[in-house]
Amino acid sequence: MGRARRARRIAATAAYGGGGLAAAGAALGALGYGVIKAEAALARRVIGTPFDDSPDDNGLYGAGRGEPWEVVVIGDSSAAGMGADHPQETVGAIVANGVAALTGRAVRVTNRAVVGAESSDLERQLANALEDVMRPDVVLVMIGANDVTHRIERTASVRHLEQTVRRIRALGSEVVVGTCPDLGTIEPIRQPLRSLMKRWSRDLAAAQTVAVVEAGGRTVSLGDLLGPEFAASPREMFSRDQFHPSAAGYARAAAALLPSVCAALRVWGADTHDRPPEPRRGEGVGPVAVAAGQAVREAGTEVAPTEIAGSDRGPRGRWAVLLRRRPGPVAPAQGPSTDVTTPRTDDTAPSGSPG
Repeated sequence: MGRARRARRIAATAAYGGGGLAAAGAALGALGYGVIKAEAALARRVIGTPFDDSPDDNGLYGAGRGEPWEVVVIGDSSAAGMGADHPQETVGAIVANGVAALTGRAVRVTNRAVVGAESSDLERQLANALEDVMRPDVVLVMIGANDVTHRIERTASVRHLEQTVRRIRALGSEVVVGTCPDLGTIEPIRQPLRSLMKRWSRDLAAAQTVAVVEAGGRTVSLGDLLGPEFAASPREMFSRDQFHPSAAGYARAAAALLPSVCAALRVWGADTHDRPPEPRRGEGVGPVAVAAGQAVREAGTEVAPTEIAGSDRGPRGRWAVLLRRRPGPVAPAQGPSTDVTTPRTDDTAPSGSPG
């Protein structure tokens, strides 16, 4: 079964509350599981002693006229910034500074991510954030690694994420999800665990994309974004626990997420999400499961809902647009929209469109 079909099946089972795929992720047999368990114990010894602290990046970034953009961050240790030494080094802070610089408008970050969190913790984190921010402009989610390492049933993980995204969209807020990173790139993890972690994490990332797009959100594939850099410069890219990213690693992840956050806020100039995809750059429109399978193969790829001929669904599920964003001229700042804007299938551009 290909990754697109697996992703579609996992997401569909999650949507209907089933659990029949639990055995698929554990179909290694007793002997195989014993090997994996031994390799996991070895990886923990190699990685060293973890730590619980992460910098407090809650607060105001940048300056300018008007009310600050409200950005909520939820998720696991990558969203919390575990491994960074200073608040300015977290993904949330780097994204906030980027949005502030592009728009000339301050950004307030409310970070409720928790080290060690799984997808089942997202709804609680969101509820905690909404006690302080009634309607965020955008919610940034980074989740999935602990679901894989804790061997959480993928359908359950995806169901929790989808429910959280639907609640965010019901608020009228935008949502950007950084999908599960490729855990097969972590050097201290040895074979055969490393290959299995690669497959499990990529399958989860693809299923997350299907579920998030179905719920009206957009995803950015983190995939093996840090793999080559970790291999070439482990001391620079790893934090002191030899597992979580350092400030340089978080900067790399934030650079992949920033264009999609800006596009969600309609402040990314010519590369806003209503531009048509460019086939020469590997972009296009198709079934969401197919787009999800393609996205996990190239880190930094965005997948978002779209329509074809006025319809948001085809015979193989919801239509999705796959984009590989690039910087462009900055458009005047304006409030975020609650509507899902789609690339046009004709040659007519709206007045004022970036084209």
